[in-house]
This record gives sequence, C-alpha cells and structure tokens, in this order.
Amino acid sequence: MRKFLLALCLLSSSFAFGLERQSNADYRARREALAKKLDGGVALILAAVEADGPNAIYGFRQSDNFYYLTGVTEPGAAVLIAAAAEAKDDTPARSYREILFLPNRDLVQEKWTGPKLGADTSGVQQSTGFSEVSALSKLDEELPHFLARGIKVYTELPDASNGTSPTALEWLRRTNALPGRIAVEDARRLLASLRTFKDAGEVALIRKATDASAAAHRAAIGAMKAGMNEREISAVLQYEWDRRGCERPAYSPIVGSGFNSTVLHYSADSATIQAGDVVVIDAAGEYSMYASDITRTLPASGKFTPRQREIYDIVLGAQQAAIDAFQVGKSMIGPERGENSLYKAAKDYINTHGKDLHGKPLGDYFIHGLSHWVGLNVHDEGDYALPLSPGMVFTIEPGIYIPEEKLGVRIEDMFYVDANGKLVRLSEGLPRTADEVEKAMAAK
Repeated sequence: MRKFLLALCLLSSSFAFGLERQSNADYRARREALAKKLDGGVALILAAVEADGPNAIYGFRQSDNFYYLTGVTEPGAAVLIAAAAEAKDDTPARSYREILFLPNRDLVQEKWTGPKLGADTSGVQQSTGFSEVSALSKLDEELPHFLARGIKVYTELPDASNGTSPTALEWLRRTNALPGRIAVEDARRLLASLRTFKDAGEVALIRKATDASAAAHRAAIGAMKAGMNEREISAVLQYEWDRRGCERPAYSPIVGSGFNSTVLHYSADSATIQAGDVVVIDAAGEYSMYASDITRTLPASGKFTPRQREIYDIVLGAQQAAIDAFQVGKSMIGPERGENSLYKAAKDYINTHGKDLHGKPLGDYFIHGLSHWVGLNVHDEGDYALPLSPGMVFTIEPGIYIPEEKLGVRIEDMFYVDANGKLVRLSEGLPRTADEVEKAMAAK
C-alpha cells in the first residue's frame, strides 16, 4: 500500500509540473516577500483557465504571476496570501497564512486534457509546498474570514492582457464585501517590483532558454540562402529550440527579408528571400515558462554589401556603446535622456556615425527603445527608471530601419547583472560582428 501511495504521489507531481520547476522553498520565499508588501492585507491571485472550443488547440499556459508565486501549472486555481497583522479595533491579530485552492477534478474532462491535481490528491501538500490546500469551491467560504473592514485586498485588476478569468473581483463581490468594506488594490505593481530581480534559479532557466535560442540562431545561419521562404527559416528555429526542451516560442518569430527587415513586428514570415537582401531574425524560445529574446541580421547571399556592412557596424557600435556605458547602480535602460541612460549612449552613437541617402543623421531611424526586462514574459513588467542592479535581466537591442533602402538591421542580446555587479551577456558566443556572421555563413 505504501508503494502504491508513493507512486501516486510521484505521478501527481509529474502531471502537475511538466516543466523544470524550482524548489518549493523558492516559491514560498516569493509569497512571503509579497506578504511583506501587503501592509497587513491579503492577496488573491488567480491562475489562467483552459480554453474551450477552437481556442483549446493552442494549448494551456499558466499566468505569469500565479506561476511566479506557486510554480503550480493547474488551470483555474487560486492562491490566497494573508500578511501577518496586529490586532486592530475589533479585529484580532493574524499570523501569516497562505492557501492554495485547486478546482475539483473532472474525470470526464481529464480524458481530453489529461490528469489534474486536486485538493484531495495524495501528497498534494508535499508536491506544491503548501501546507494548506483546499478545493476552489471553498474559496467563497474562506475568503470572508480575511476581509475585515478597512483591509486592503490586492489582486490583478481586470485588464485586456491579464488572462485571468473569472476575475478576483467576482469572488470578492460574492462575499458581499464590496463596495465600501474593503479597499481593492492592483497587485501587479507589487509583483512587478519583485519579478524585476531574478533569483539564481530564474537566471539558470533564462540561460537555458537563451542557450537553446542561440543554438537555433546558429542553425538558421547555417540554413540561410537566397531563394528560401522566410517561413523555412522560422521552422528551423522552432525545431532547434523545441528539441532542446523549450515548450513554445517566447513570442511570434520574426524573419523579415528586404523591405520586411524594416518592419519592427513583421510576423507573416511568408516572403521569398532574395539575393542581396538582409534578413532580420528576431526569435527565441521559452524554457520552463522563462523567455529569451535574440535578434541577428544576416546577408542572404553570405556577404554584406558595403552599405549593409556600414549600417550593421553602426548598430553594433551602438550596442557596444551602451555596454561600455553600463555602471551598476547608476545606469538605466528606460527612455530617459540623462547621462546614466544606456539608451542615450546608443542613440548618440547612431547620430554621430553615418548618414541616410539625403545626408541626415541616422538617429531618426532608431525608432524603438533600447532594452526591456525579460523573465516569465519576454517583455516583463517593471520600472524602467530603476538603476541597473544585481538580478536584473534585460536586452540591449539597437536598430536602424531605412525603408527607402529596404535595409533594416537589429542586433539584440540578453544580459543580466550578476551578484558582483558585472554585466554578463547571456547570449555570448553567438556570432555578433559582421566578420563573425560572414564566417559562420561561409562555414555551412
């Protein structure tokens, strides 16, 4: 009997966590860190739900914030985190509590979507790291115990990009706590402030996503030739990161040749690559929920023209200028124009190197930001005015896009600030200079 229960526990862990999951202690530490920001209040964060009908073919992906706090992949779940609070008026003191709510299992539905984890699954506390696990149907019953008058409740307020349904506000309304009895605050700002700083386990997962993505780019360099369809290169990329453990693209792959290289979020990937084109490849995989983001620009024929190389070298120089300007605790990646802005370093370089066909500086052709945070989302939420500090992971991606010349160049690499304040390029080793790109293409 003991062997049967152990096997059942292991089975429940395997179907609940198909990804490379961090330790339960890591997720617990994040919940406790969030609790310290709640001002004695509570947080209610919902998981994503499985799609029905035609949308179900695209598969399920857990919502970022719920996964960040729990590491649980079950759809339709919820987590309640209650900060410790001192006694106040007629409200007794409360110690820290956290409860994971899991939907009741539907054995018929599981024939279509696979086994699920339920509150009554053997070993559920050990596999999830929650000492309190309850059925989602009991949330209505449990929630009022935490909602004393004047308390703050933090949740993800409705948003088109939220991905949670039903919203936590619906649960709160069913408690008759609204309006007036409690204050409802958006939890996303608090969670973004935590997610901006990656722990060692997160950096390791991002590195795996980046290693797989870099290998995919090397394969694309080897496959590239005039006459191919852009979609063929996209297929090469996705095959290569999938076979290295990525579960999906981190975003829709961009393979843009000729004029398409000047379209920032070109996604059709349907044109034929012509001799003499440059091809912008902005593509990366997602490994165990963590994204990467890499861009390389290739000459379809294996050699840059003099003009293409000129623009390429300016973009590369702008990226290096930003790297050289980095100072831990001072530099920022946001659009600020101050002396500590890496954006300013890159933009100044572009404006002082090269001209367009009409003799104008090239700064007007750098039309997007230099960097963004990367983590559970390829464009992770966070404050771009923060000085760069240990644990931050971000891109540096200058570009020049000249539609008149059908010439776009973007070079994008992944970086993080290590514990010693050093700027580390996670995508190190992938061909970056024009000479390295041409040499790699000649070796195929």
